Amino acid sequence: MSDSVYRITEIVGSSTSSIDDAIKGAVTRASSTVRNLEWFEVVETRGHIENGQVAHFQVTLKVGFKLEES
Repeated sequence: MSDSVYRITEIVGSSTSSIDDAIKGAVTRASSTVRNLEWFEVVETRGHIENGQVAHFQVTLKVGFKLEES
């Protein structure tokens, strides 16, 4: 078994529906341009309020992906 090296980057997802949708949307979008995604961590959750109601959810994620061998 060989050792692995990972890179961590932050992304932000948003949704008008839910925190869950914001996370899923961010991971889905990131996976279309970044190979070898293996995990995520929610590091911040925010929202936008309009007329006394939650209008928008926003989450900051750290995502980890394995670097490919050269």
